[in-house]
This record gives sequence, structure tokens and C-alpha cells, in this order.
Amino acid sequence: MNALTLTLIRVAFLAVLWLFVIAAIGVVRTDLFGTTAKARRARSRPPQRQPQRPPRQPRPGRGTPRFLVVTEGGLSGLSIDLTDQQITLGRANDATLVLNDDYASSRHARIFPQDGQWIVEDLGSTNGTYLDRQKVTRPTPVPMGVPIRIGKTVLELRR
Repeated sequence: MNALTLTLIRVAFLAVLWLFVIAAIGVVRTDLFGTTAKARRARSRPPQRQPQRPPRQPRPGRGTPRFLVVTEGGLSGLSIDLTDQQITLGRANDATLVLNDDYASSRHARIFPQDGQWIVEDLGSTNGTYLDRQKVTRPTPVPMGVPIRIGKTVLELRR
């Protein structure tokens, strides 16, 4: 091999190595801070004008859960009122319930209402979401009182 070919191979190897380092730094940054600068700018915009009076929500029925309660983990005892909005769970700062749990992903799971029942969906987390010891692989209805486990955190729907 001549000297020019050897030098070109060295430069190409160095370029690939730097691309790998930059990609690794980007992944660590996303994991630590959760969102990109573009997403932060979108959140900092002034809120859109709200209607004067929100539409009345029907009162929940007898068997309808009204709270999401953290029963185990760092946030034990915390209770979230259930509305018709989805609840996102994870370590990201923009999650509805921010979990300070080493086993939770940035965007770990979501719980949302559908057809009068609450559904849990794993959002491609590393360690998985469990509904009463069964791993959640697709959107699954959550019965009231059945534990949802995300790492060391356990949640339940309650009335």
C-alpha cells in the first residue's frame, strides 16, 4: 500500500470514530434532558386562547376509576385525578408523572381513556411495563385495583 492510501484510510477511520462519539453524546444528552431545544421552544410559546367555559364533563359512574394512585416507589402516596386526557409516564420532564426511577425510560408508558375504560400502553421502554405480573406488549385495558409496575414504581386505578 502506498502512503496516500494509508493516510486516506486513517482519515476515514478518524471521521467514523468522531461520528460515533457525536452520536453517543446526542443519545446521552437526550436521555439526561429529555427533549430537544426545538420541543422546548414550542412549549415556551404563549398558550392558545381558551374558551370561557369548558364543556361539562359527565360524572363518573359507580365502577369508573377517578384516581391514579402511586402505591410503591419514590412517589408513593401521590394521587392524580383522572380526566379524559392521557397520562404519560417516564423520566422526561414533560411527562404527566415524572418517575425518578433508574428502571424507567424517558417516555416509558401512557395511560389513556378509550370507550369508557382506561388503557395502558408501553411506549417501547427498555425494561417493560407490567400489568399484574404480565408484560404489556400492546394496548391493554386496566381493571380497577390491578397494579401497573414500571421499574420500582407501582400504580393503581382507584375510585
